[in-house]
Amino acid sequence: MDVTRYVAFATDPGGGNPAGVVLDATGAGDAEMLAVAAEVGYSETAFVMPRPDGELDVRYFSPLAEVPFCGHATIATAVAYAERHGTGELRLHTPAGLVRVATVKDQDGTLRAELVSVPPHTEPLAADDLAELLAALRWSPDDLDPALPPRVAYAGARHPVLAARTRARLAALSYDMAALGALMARRDWTTVDLVWRESPAVFHARNPFPPGGVVEDPATGAAAAAFGGYLRELGLVELPAVLTVHQGDDMGRPSVIRVAVPREPGSGIAVGGTAVPIP
Repeated sequence: MDVTRYVAFATDPGGGNPAGVVLDATGAGDAEMLAVAAEVGYSETAFVMPRPDGELDVRYFSPLAEVPFCGHATIATAVAYAERHGTGELRLHTPAGLVRVATVKDQDGTLRAELVSVPPHTEPLAADDLAELLAALRWSPDDLDPALPPRVAYAGARHPVLAARTRARLAALSYDMAALGALMARRDWTTVDLVWRESPAVFHARNPFPPGGVVEDPATGAAAAAFGGYLRELGLVELPAVLTVHQGDDMGRPSVIRVAVPREPGSGIAVGGTAVPIP
């Protein structure tokens, strides 16, 4: 398979979240795709199987397992596809459902992509799970922002959402990877979405990802989409909203994710950004 490498949600290869992209994985089996993802070593690699109708089947593998949906690898895939076939709209059939992606080229030649997630929803976070999650993160209940209550959010993958009371709390990430990974495996959580609200439309995020064998993801489009749905469902943002999520700053890989939250309940959340090849 021909593997290309991109960073998503940044214009500098030194920032953003790296992703592997295989634009034609026709005939590849699960074991082969997992082995390629492990060799690439990024948090996810996307494997594309073109369909006769021009639409695309896409699967996502971390170095350890398949995940149902990955936002940054979707943005990278769309840009890689646009570089070879031109900009426009794509329909991606993912394990989580149909995801539409549009690509455009800026005047300076930068390619941008915007995906629209599957319908999002939120779930309660059980008190026992919250206590275990806080213990694994080495946070206390006093570290939480009461204005953004803990929940589990979904927009293709499931992410518990915890809001830090201060930016300093978010910056001081030091968690028990084994304990958190075990909890997430039991609850089928893909990443943990840790956020801090700078202003009504600007957030900072960090995403531990032990199920993928990654301590932290520097830009998580799936979590950003789920978070947009969480804000809408809980009435925590004025609609329609355009949000900016900064991620990766604390690990030296700055990323910027644009999240558009429409007014209609249950409608997909738009997540957009740039992607550039890794030399």
